[in-house]
Amino acid sequence: MSSSSRTRAESPVDSPPQQRRQRLALAVILACQLMVILDATVVTIALPGIQHALGFSSAGLSWVMNIYSLTFGGLLLLGGRAGDIFGRRRLLAWGIALFTLASLVGGLATNPTELLLSRMAQGVGAAVAAPSTLALIVSTFRDPVERARAIGLFSAMSAGGATVGLILGGLLTSWLSWRWVMFINVPFGVLVTVLAPRVIQEPERHAGRLDLAGAATATGGMVGLVYGFIRAATVGWGDTLTLACFAGAAVLLTVFVLVERRVAQPLLPLSLLTDKVRSGGYAAMALLAAGMFGMFFFVTQYLQTGLGMSPMRAGFGFLPLAVPIFAGARLAPRLVPRFGARPFLLGAPLLLIAGMALLTRVDAHTSYATGVLPSLLLFGLGAGFTMVPLSLTILSSVKPQEAGAASGTLQTMQQAGGSLGTAVGITAFTRATSHPSTLPGVAGLHATLAHGVSLAMTCSLGLAVGSFLILALFVRPPRPGQAA
Repeated sequence: MSSSSRTRAESPVDSPPQQRRQRLALAVILACQLMVILDATVVTIALPGIQHALGFSSAGLSWVMNIYSLTFGGLLLLGGRAGDIFGRRRLLAWGIALFTLASLVGGLATNPTELLLSRMAQGVGAAVAAPSTLALIVSTFRDPVERARAIGLFSAMSAGGATVGLILGGLLTSWLSWRWVMFINVPFGVLVTVLAPRVIQEPERHAGRLDLAGAATATGGMVGLVYGFIRAATVGWGDTLTLACFAGAAVLLTVFVLVERRVAQPLLPLSLLTDKVRSGGYAAMALLAAGMFGMFFFVTQYLQTGLGMSPMRAGFGFLPLAVPIFAGARLAPRLVPRFGARPFLLGAPLLLIAGMALLTRVDAHTSYATGVLPSLLLFGLGAGFTMVPLSLTILSSVKPQEAGAASGTLQTMQQAGGSLGTAVGITAFTRATSHPSTLPGVAGLHATLAHGVSLAMTCSLGLAVGSFLILALFVRPPRPGQAA
């Protein structure tokens, strides 16, 4: 009997009505995750319209993106632990309700302050809801194979949602207005809020108190770290406040670790990090997200500014990235139980790295078909076959009472990594474009832009290579047939 057959035989068998309920629950969970991830990029293509309509300054406009990342990334650990204590289904519904209300307010905004406050509230709602998504998948699907498939779909939403956001943002901005990148969340948010209590079974809560000291130091440390990356991207790494943010974050996170070692019910059980495979997986995920977010940001700029694409065409330009991501995420859960995660964690990142390496060769003569399209296809295929095995490796042996903390930590790594990748890339881009090309007119502008994108992509490539080295050296998941 094969290992997957033995696993199925030993696992509880769900009845057809229970399976239907699980599928409905998964649909609601995936809709929640798609909303949260999509909102990080759906406004990107709408930024010029937002600036024109509300009168944002060039510096202030960046905060439409940054304030969401800051609140989302800073509060994820707190949201994960709160879900364990107060109920994951309840926190998911509450978080999406706040996210939906904030989206409606943001779509109706008449000035920059109103929009930024609504984006901050969206980030808070996302941080409350997001950690419960993976934890609810773990508790809903008892069969390991079905759980792997569910996590595969979840990973597809996580990896492909950013791309879908770019496509959707282009469509909504071109056909309607920038306000619809906010309004689009409302009907889906209402649906998730209404359906979640009806189709998702509330897993067992774990009685205890919220670790307030850990919450304060973790939230402060993550906010300082993410803000430091954001500020470094705009004013430089040598800025006094930037360095103070990093120093403050280091102090607070060190205090956080000391607090977690002493409290009886920690916000983040340090046992999650003592396992070399899991801690290596977290680090690899952070660097992988750093490379991906940097690539999304600068390819978007190149398509619109360098190649002169409209928002809608630029959005659809990412379709060759989304398709292989979703295809890989659908196939990987079927293949990982058969062959193990390690072959994918060693092979798939090489495709991703190859795609990113092609983007480092962008110049003033690069076209979409010859320079961008092949890299997006390779990158998408590599990401699709990397994200799922990596997520499965990180979460496979987590105890039920630690599922929320493990999920929150995983998504914290993605958000912090994304901020790091964008900051590093913008720093390289700014330095490269500070010396304009000597070519005259439009040709000179294109050459300067291409040089900046090429250097930024080189930084993203370095981050992706770092992720691969961690996977190769430290992340050795169980082989097929071994107990997870």
